[in-house]
Amino acid sequence: MASATAQPPSLAIEGRIGEIIALTERLTALLAEQAQAFEARRPQDAARNMEETTRLANIYRREAQILRAKPSLLSAAPKPERQRLLRATEAFDAVMARQGRALNAVKTITEGLVHAIANEIANQRSANTGYGPAGKKANSSAATSVTLNRHA
Repeated sequence: MASATAQPPSLAIEGRIGEIIALTERLTALLAEQAQAFEARRPQDAARNMEETTRLANIYRREAQILRAKPSLLSAAPKPERQRLLRATEAFDAVMARQGRALNAVKTITEGLVHAIANEIANQRSANTGYGPAGKKANSSAATSVTLNRHA
């Protein structure tokens, strides 16, 4: 049973598309901030809005699935709204690519640091292997452990 305050289908669809556009624009802004923080080598700043970004990304994913499953929702929207959504989505895609490049750069730097530290530890360990009195190898007193994982 429809209520007396129910919107006509075209207004309801336009409103929903407007909400998706607002969601896309907000998520784009958050991801741009994160990318900028990674580019400035300040990952701690990127973590500031992680909870909101994750929440909005999940909503965006669900809305995108709905639109893919029911393309009639999008085709029923007015052309100006569809164009606004297209522009918002293109901006979102560009920011996602930028963030991906920034994250890849951070990953590369981090992996390089871990490898450099591991190599230095290995060099220090092997440099201390000499022979002591009575022809026995000297005992290394400093035990250290390093774990390397190729998957960040």
